Amino acid sequence: MFRCNVIQGLRIWKSYTFSAVSVALKRKPQASRLLFTMVDSQYYLPNDIGISALDCTEAFRLLSPREQLYAHYLSRSAWYGGLAVLLQTSPESASIFVLLQRLFRKQPPAQLGNVATAAGLSPEEYQAFLVYAAGLYANMGNYKSFGDTKFIPNLPKENLKALVWQSQAFQDSPSEMEALWDSCSTLLYSLEDKQKQLGLGDKGITTYFSGNCCLEDAELAQKFLDSKNLSAYNTRLFKKKSEGKSCYEVRLASAVQEGETNPNSGEYNFEDRVFTVSRGDYDHLMKKVSENLEKAKDHAANENQKRMLEEYSRSFTFGSVEAHKEGSRFWIKDKGPIVESYIGFIESYRDPFGSRGEFEGFVAVVNKAMSERFAKLVSSAEVLLPELPWPKDFEKDRFLLPDFTSLDVLTFAGSGIPAGINIPNYDDIRQSEGFKNVSLGNVLAVAYATQKDKLTFLDEEDKDVYIKWKGPSFEVQVGLHELLGHGSGKLFVQDEKGTFNFEQDNVCNPETGEKITTWYKGNETWDSKFSTISCSYEECRAECVGLYLCLNKHVLRSVNPSECINEEVVYVNWLNMVRAGLLGLEFYTSESKSWRQAHMQARFVILRVLLEAGEGLVTLKESTGKDGCPDALITLDRSKIHTVGKGAIERFLCKLQVLKSTADVEGGRALYEGYSAVSDGGSHNFLCLRETVLQRKEARKMFVQANTRVKGDSVELVEYEGSATGLICSFTERFADDAEEVEAHLLELNKRDAPCWTLESV
Repeated sequence: MFRCNVIQGLRIWKSYTFSAVSVALKRKPQASRLLFTMVDSQYYLPNDIGISALDCTEAFRLLSPREQLYAHYLSRSAWYGGLAVLLQTSPESASIFVLLQRLFRKQPPAQLGNVATAAGLSPEEYQAFLVYAAGLYANMGNYKSFGDTKFIPNLPKENLKALVWQSQAFQDSPSEMEALWDSCSTLLYSLEDKQKQLGLGDKGITTYFSGNCCLEDAELAQKFLDSKNLSAYNTRLFKKKSEGKSCYEVRLASAVQEGETNPNSGEYNFEDRVFTVSRGDYDHLMKKVSENLEKAKDHAANENQKRMLEEYSRSFTFGSVEAHKEGSRFWIKDKGPIVESYIGFIESYRDPFGSRGEFEGFVAVVNKAMSERFAKLVSSAEVLLPELPWPKDFEKDRFLLPDFTSLDVLTFAGSGIPAGINIPNYDDIRQSEGFKNVSLGNVLAVAYATQKDKLTFLDEEDKDVYIKWKGPSFEVQVGLHELLGHGSGKLFVQDEKGTFNFEQDNVCNPETGEKITTWYKGNETWDSKFSTISCSYEECRAECVGLYLCLNKHVLRSVNPSECINEEVVYVNWLNMVRAGLLGLEFYTSESKSWRQAHMQARFVILRVLLEAGEGLVTLKESTGKDGCPDALITLDRSKIHTVGKGAIERFLCKLQVLKSTADVEGGRALYEGYSAVSDGGSHNFLCLRETVLQRKEARKMFVQANTRVKGDSVELVEYEGSATGLICSFTERFADDAEEVEAHLLELNKRDAPCWTLESV
């Protein structure tokens, strides 16, 4: 213990940036107070962070003029809606965004660089500012989309202020720029404990709830929403006191506050509290979204696309999740479109309670060659589902063959870009009507490229194999994860009429041998029932399905007919998973004992399961690296994957599914939170290993996306270099036509809610 504590101190010291120190040494004595201003490296983005351009040139060129116009207006809709993420992330994100936009609209990065030099910034400091700006654009806020950790500029605050004050934007509008700086500069740099990460109550920052809300408020609000058959996906919750009584506003995202009759709008008494359901959240942005969806409809390829866009537009105009669900039904029916898209309040990873969706919208073009390979996997799905390790009663009554396509992304608006998606997330539609799977090919091509010298925690032989087979293995894992992971498993439900969707008297729990005693009732959903663990638990289940089914030779033949090659794919898939479990410790906050990223928590859980399996399947040892700093080595015995490994995943996966199917929240929490625990006890000191992981972590890549521009009857694709400058330019040009209007609306929306983020919210 003493050794670990000493090493932890060394690690923590080495993980700080000394940019402020070096700056102070170069300056006059009055700057010496900066000498001890050190920032933990996890709270800034390194100057050499990887930034890649997403290439979609050829895919876009092959579209017809009509398809290009369809893609253009869908992209515009997505980009406008994506701005809502700024308001969903933190109180200061929107103001920082506007500050950056005004700086770079007046002076592009090269010109502003001259101002920075005149203001006394070093080249490293100006690069740090560009990287920060690029990071804010890429994450749509000042918290990392993958890990929910805050990041701040890696240069002194007074130096950034000097740059702002000498900029052309400030010279043109000094009072406005000073007010903008004053509104966000304190929080821009603040690293108070609560502000270091997203979370609810004293665990972090969230704008899904007013600042005076806690977990009990979230639970009460969910009960109220369930009682009114209202989804939380497009809502936020605001709490205030009136005459000593707690009053809550459930605000729906919509372009209008009045209009179409909403049977749930109004005021309600619920459990001695007052709930008001209102509309108009992000109203200006939702109006822009709907307007561009209407324009896209004029270029739709078929009736399903038209009906889909009509319902989406109605959803964003009036705040109706039911309309979005109806649009999703038409989307599912739109099989094999050339231009694929989806838009809305989709993923609930960043809601601390796990029920509210973050806005995202994507537009992509089908990669036909890769899609044919995924089609083979889809055709095998009905054969593979019975191979999963749970009784047939726990599987869907009917598997509806979905679309599974590989796409080249043109636009992905939101806080981050995933490798694959399985949507829609509505349980009732997924269970009985179907879903779609997409793999984002041009994202995979650049996101997971790895250099050997940056590949951590593996021996040299494993590094070579890993680099060679990471691409094919990840392709297999993404396919199985999305199609048969998220696409499998039944939820036992008793509807409002009392009808069960399973044979209550005949179905038994395979873990206990007893009859089923718990299930979902009425309007309960997976998200509402399992709330805070639902996202990570489901990702863990899907990852386990991928690991389990990749051992099936039928699956692997769809990738490559060669047996020896497929064994390498299996090995690297499992090796990647256990390494990812170790890397996942970066996303654990030891102070609050909480996880900040659903997928990485899931992978850590899987690592724990495979270590527990024993028999030398996985070994994890602390060591000292060639640089003299603490290191670690993880190894996997490939000869035991099909025996010890398969057995461990089989048992664990069955438990996960049974607990999910039966709505056994208590059992599910006990199982999942037990494996999620990070401690310094037992055979592995994970708290100590976490410090090693933090010291050797590599920053996640950022992506530069193209813009589209209508020129006469055609659409022009505007591309940018893969750099911080390219990413910044893509955003300043993205809203060039109505920049002042958009920025004014963002500031208005931000100002309207500003009083809500204090603990004493009124």
